[in-house]
Amino acid sequence: MGKLEAIVLGIIQGLTEFLPVSSSGHLELAKAIFGDTSVPEESLLFTVVVHFATALATILVFRKEVGIIFKGLFQFKKNDEFRFSLNIVISMIPAALVGVFLDEQIEALFGGQVLLVGAMLLITGVLLLFANNTKAGDGYVTSGKGLMIGIAQAIAILPGISRSGATISTALLLGVSRERAARFSFLMVVPLIVGKMAKDIMDGGLSMEEGIPVPIFLGFGAAFVTGWWACNWMIDIVKRANLNYFALYCFVIGILAIISRFIAF
Repeated sequence: MGKLEAIVLGIIQGLTEFLPVSSSGHLELAKAIFGDTSVPEESLLFTVVVHFATALATILVFRKEVGIIFKGLFQFKKNDEFRFSLNIVISMIPAALVGVFLDEQIEALFGGQVLLVGAMLLITGVLLLFANNTKAGDGYVTSGKGLMIGIAQAIAILPGISRSGATISTALLLGVSRERAARFSFLMVVPLIVGKMAKDIMDGGLSMEEGIPVPIFLGFGAAFVTGWWACNWMIDIVKRANLNYFALYCFVIGILAIISRFIAF
């Protein structure tokens, strides 16, 4: 992987992890554009590092909330901090189960499936339109809502289904306030990313021999900087309910992706 490709993929990951346009879908499209010979079937090390970069950006932006999560988990008291932490844990369960039991099936979806990405981007666009036109609520995330949002996150493992778009939209449709929906969406993925990285390290799946250090560092830096900016920007966007623009973007990119496959055939 070249330096420029690493920077571009890092920027794509940093921006699209938080913007409701699907980071995995855009990485697949970027790989298709670069060509399989330029961007391998995903360097495990590079992929985990750029995801960790966006998780680190999330921790930085929500450092107070992350502190509350840890505090709540170890207090074991029925207070707001504990309930918030418990809801985060509950929201992780569906995606964790999918990752454990359907790992091979998921990997099969990330092999240049441009047509699938295009179709899923269209679904993301429709979901964003529904959520954007939902009457603003002022509710909190309960355990039941946390589980539903977690199911949306599990479905968003499909390339082209935006994780942030699916989880924020689900929260809004469940009556959660816009700011709480955005914060919960961004925080719920951090434990999953950190857990995935820890698992790969313990399994011996990560090795510096799998990638060139300089591109990896460049990708990390690009993902972290753009992720920090996109995370802050997305909170303001959700507050203003300007999700229609992202829905339109998903429609355009999705249609172009589908057309490109038919032209290729």
